[in-house]
Amino acid sequence: MESITKNRQPLEVLRAMVERAYGPGHVPEGEAWVSELGHGWFNVAYRIRLRDGHEVVLKIAPPPEVEVMTYEQGAMGIELATLDLVREHTTVPVPRVDFADRKHDLCDADWFFMPFVDADNLGIVGSLLPERELAGYKEQVGAANRRINSIRGTGFGPLAGPKNACWRQVFTNMVEDVLADGERRQVDLGWDYDTVREVLGDHAASLEEVSEPRLVEWDLWDSNVLVREGRIACVIDHERAFFGDPLIEAGFTGTQIAAFGDSTAFMRGYGHPPLSETETVRRRLYCLHLMLIMVIETVYRGHLETSQYDWARDQLTGVMALLGRTGR
Repeated sequence: MESITKNRQPLEVLRAMVERAYGPGHVPEGEAWVSELGHGWFNVAYRIRLRDGHEVVLKIAPPPEVEVMTYEQGAMGIELATLDLVREHTTVPVPRVDFADRKHDLCDADWFFMPFVDADNLGIVGSLLPERELAGYKEQVGAANRRINSIRGTGFGPLAGPKNACWRQVFTNMVEDVLADGERRQVDLGWDYDTVREVLGDHAASLEEVSEPRLVEWDLWDSNVLVREGRIACVIDHERAFFGDPLIEAGFTGTQIAAFGDSTAFMRGYGHPPLSETETVRRRLYCLHLMLIMVIETVYRGHLETSQYDWARDQLTGVMALLGRTGR
């Protein structure tokens, strides 16, 4: 997926990174030792074959001169911290970090190496699988997501802080950050920004039901799940995690927006009953937040074609209708 946030580096810099991480004896020689993994939307990722034949993945954060959305700032540090938490407190398979560098001397951004996992991306192969097999994987994703959500925080908000005891305040601030990003770049939502704020305010009382901060991945889509021989082999891309309400997790999105697929198998694996009336309102607010991001990020990513923007604007209008607004 093309984006101006992808911080591509020349081969000599990639070799220098390998040398720093693994030592001079592992620096690749010859040709065809590196390829870009193009499925991601934000960081650039390379698959690299070391001199001894072992394969690793290098992730590099966006260049500092590229403006990212507020919630994306410091994303690689969030990912590294999340990996530590998930490895320490759960059995969910996540990548091992071989080496991380935040010095910004070899390139202008954070970067880290992890082993390459030889497995299929569920977001790519899912549509090719028999329905029962796909449902089985989605159940496993639900169960894994629940284990991640079992990690308790000391307050709501970013992993590094500041923390807040009130989820309503934290989530309201999250939406306001997204709206401010959109206003700064004059992104047309198809809706007046203050109307969106009014809708959030009208339903914000539903957020007060959430009292215990839990680690949420928020970005645990099928495309961030690697599978092999009927099992989850690895969950990747953890840079959007925070302490919040587990109902904001991606797997629940389909309960309100049909375009995101059926959430039944995920919820079965998670062990979550049908949503209550208040949970349904909260989940619709979380869909509102997501669709705002998906509209606004197209400008920050420098998309040259409008398919995501057009689709996300339509979905945003649908969510506004679920929240009681049908007029612009």
